[in-house]
Amino acid sequence: MFDSFFCILIPNLLLICIFTFNHYSVRLSFSMMGIIPRATSSATAVESDGSFQDTDTVPTPKVIIDQDSDPDATVVEITFGDRLGALLDTMNALKNLGLNVSKANVYLDSSGKHNKFAITKASTGRKVEDPELLEAIRLTIINNLLEYHPESSSQLAMGATFGVEPPKEKVDVDIATHIRVDDDGPDRSLLYVETADRPGLLVDLVKIITDINITVESGEFDTEGLLAKAKFHVSYKGKAIIRPLQQVLANSLRYFLRRPTTEEGSF
Repeated sequence: MFDSFFCILIPNLLLICIFTFNHYSVRLSFSMMGIIPRATSSATAVESDGSFQDTDTVPTPKVIIDQDSDPDATVVEITFGDRLGALLDTMNALKNLGLNVSKANVYLDSSGKHNKFAITKASTGRKVEDPELLEAIRLTIINNLLEYHPESSSQLAMGATFGVEPPKEKVDVDIATHIRVDDDGPDRSLLYVETADRPGLLVDLVKIITDINITVESGEFDTEGLLAKAKFHVSYKGKAIIRPLQQVLANSLRYFLRRPTTEEGSF
């Protein structure tokens, strides 16, 4: 055995131990970087700046496209717990679609950090009205989120197709469809749709509505994990939709969005 020993700790760097054995000294150095314990978790998040963050649960990704709150711009809000970074890659990807993107604000609440952007078309400086471009915005954001946060693949309907890391189990999007039409004054009505999300859904909803000569004025489209929620201001020839036409609209949407477990009643 050694006759004596003592150790010198250099914080965050090295642990140096000196042992005396038969009048000889032996110095052993250990890197502290290799023995600092790390917290373990069931999921690892990748921030948009390339950093990693450990967490126990994967929050529900949310993307909101808001056409109502700003008359001059399309407002996009992204929430994913506290995992989102600066989202610079997302903003650049949106700019590649021919859009002007400005960071509006970031705020915190119990559901996490909310990142808001104001988006306008670069060619006109006005808000985005084209449903296909609005859907492209939504899918671009979701694809970018999946790229930097592969652990969310099983929580997004697009995860099985577009996710960098395919979900371990089949994504269950067997969600019942709910439809409701309310009056919103004499000149327009409010249409609410809640259904399973999928690529192209926003474009398809607008097409179904306009195919029966109903005008879509504005609205909001929310992606909450596997669930899609739409709220549209609609009218028929400049007036609110009468009851018989409301039923036609609801039936058309319900038929298109039907699933084996679709509930026929409104919510």
